Amino acid sequence: MRKFTLLAAAGATAMVTGFVAQTGTARAADQCGDVSIAQMNWAAAEVATNIAKFILDQGYGCKTSLVKSDTIPAITSIAENGRPDVVTNLWLNSAGDAYKKLEKEGKIKRVAKTLEPGGVEGWWIPTYLAKEHPELTTIKGVMEHPEWVGNRFNNCPDGWGCRVVSDNLIKALDLESSGIKVFNHGSGQTLASSIGSAFADKKPWFGYYWGPTVVMGNYDMTRVKLGDYDKAKFDNLQNKGAKDPQVSDFPAAPVLTAVTTKFAKDHPTETEFFSKMSFKTDTMSQLLAWQDKNKASAEQTAVYFLQTYPDTWKTWLSPEASKKLSKLIGG
Repeated sequence: MRKFTLLAAAGATAMVTGFVAQTGTARAADQCGDVSIAQMNWAAAEVATNIAKFILDQGYGCKTSLVKSDTIPAITSIAENGRPDVVTNLWLNSAGDAYKKLEKEGKIKRVAKTLEPGGVEGWWIPTYLAKEHPELTTIKGVMEHPEWVGNRFNNCPDGWGCRVVSDNLIKALDLESSGIKVFNHGSGQTLASSIGSAFADKKPWFGYYWGPTVVMGNYDMTRVKLGDYDKAKFDNLQNKGAKDPQVSDFPAAPVLTAVTTKFAKDHPTETEFFSKMSFKTDTMSQLLAWQDKNKASAEQTAVYFLQTYPDTWKTWLSPEASKKLSKLIGG
């Protein structure tokens, strides 16, 4: 597949505008009408919603608006106003009882996993380190060979949820008794920079990180197996200063797409599209890395995705929508 530059992205965006004007696709909006999608305020969500908007407008003839929001405000708005119609990148663990209440009331329904397997988090080492020392792919191996990871664990900044979990895991494992010192980063920026510095010189690195993120897209990381995931144990690890913490690995965080039940009833074709729209977590990290490297907007990154991953998005679409987009994009 050809590489897609920012110049090409800008040209494609202009081409889309001309296409709508010349072919009358905009007039077809009556068949779909207005669609509102909550756009969460983080990069992965902005990219995903812009991809959805592009596909809906150009493939299904919708008039799509992106409503800047966050998890709880979007859910509250649906509860009070029945809008927006669609919420993508909904982290279920953050939505809590407010979302579950809407489901029980029949106001909203989950239709897909936006990310597969979901948001990922855990303790990691660089893959070049894992290849050199396969023993380091388990926490047992790390603790038996602390010098291979530089005798350091790179911890989350204070105030982050992962800091609470990692602090409790450090205690449960008695990590520092193995000779590994815990370094508490002051910000997410220094945590990310420590990974970049390690990769630049092929040095050891061991610590917490998550995806999809620019970092996970830029750097090949291998997750350290902490053990099996145990819900009861992990729930306790989320409590600051937990008593008698026990070791559990991190679960994948469910990241969903949900639509209002009214939208599902009125827009079955578009709902079917959303039920199929799903990104591999690694793919989203790669998109974010491309966006960061090219200083691209979410809109340009959406066009890059459509140019680069046709085998993915074509599986989401109705035959008519696929034909329209393939003709437009040339994928």
